[in-house]
Amino acid sequence: MTITSPPVASPPAVARTRFPRGAVCLLLAALAVVVTLTASIRLGARDISTLEIVRILLHPGGESYNAQVLWTERIPRSLLGLLVGAALGASGLIMQALTMNPLAEPGILGIEQGAAMFVVLGVVFLGVADLQGYFWLALLGSAVSAALVYLIGTRTNTGSSTIGLVLAGVSLAAMMSALITLMVVRDTAAFSHLRFWSVGQLTGRASVLGETWPFAVTGLLFALPFGRTLNILSLGDDTARSLGVPVERARLAAAAVAVLLCAAATAATGPVAFVGLVAPHCARMLAGPDHRWTLPMSMALGAVLLTGADIAGRLVLDHGEIQVGVMTAAIGTPFFVWLARRRNLVRV
Repeated sequence: MTITSPPVASPPAVARTRFPRGAVCLLLAALAVVVTLTASIRLGARDISTLEIVRILLHPGGESYNAQVLWTERIPRSLLGLLVGAALGASGLIMQALTMNPLAEPGILGIEQGAAMFVVLGVVFLGVADLQGYFWLALLGSAVSAALVYLIGTRTNTGSSTIGLVLAGVSLAAMMSALITLMVVRDTAAFSHLRFWSVGQLTGRASVLGETWPFAVTGLLFALPFGRTLNILSLGDDTARSLGVPVERARLAAAAVAVLLCAAATAATGPVAFVGLVAPHCARMLAGPDHRWTLPMSMALGAVLLTGADIAGRLVLDHGEIQVGVMTAAIGTPFFVWLARRRNLVRV
């Protein structure tokens, strides 16, 4: 008689945990923000070593020249660049999601030019010369230009609302740019005051960080919870309503946040183009179409792009520097051409 031993139960399989792709990309983007911030503080017309930076940060009361440069210029300028870049990245992503338009961004849709035009009107006719005045004028100009682009773009006979919005935004931006030039060249004092601001720059703008960050941070905090809402809105209005989302109210709230972010960024540094276009598309290419991940990714990549462009502008010339608005245009224009020529645009 053969005695067989009872079968031995195999150990239960250990479930493998896997980090979402978006979480990994967001972690790498956060690391890129830290690296870019460090490089922005360290590099410039006068390079400061990492050890010297650490020493100054640990002993903030130092009176050395490097300490003065660090506390009065480099650190505020770098933080302002990160903040403005994050605001433009988030604003561009929200606009693309709301309009279902992969080419939408504050500059291309004329939002930044509208903000800039109202600031110029305030300087020329009202004598406004402080950042808070710039902010409220930029906020009003952003809202007015956004409403005009939507009204004109949705009523054009182009066969596509996407093309209509882009054409309306580009046309409105060109008209406003011409009006800005006309007003500024006729007023010597206004030209002297606005000739650098209208290019889009971080040079000499370190002092505005304290007045800008409450508006920008508020907009970023309000924007973060919209990831799920933007996902549902992308399914279509009928599906969104069936899932309990008040479509009109949600679109209006998201658009208000996007305008707030654009206005805060433009009031701080002047109009800076293409950051709101490049950052969202890079975020989707890396993290996929889920707005819960791409929204913070777009903030991080916008901060990296703007601050990286500022660093490049400082180093490209032996003497002096190129303004960040010029550098982002040099980076963003080829990207826009490549994006427009693609047969299958990244899905928004």
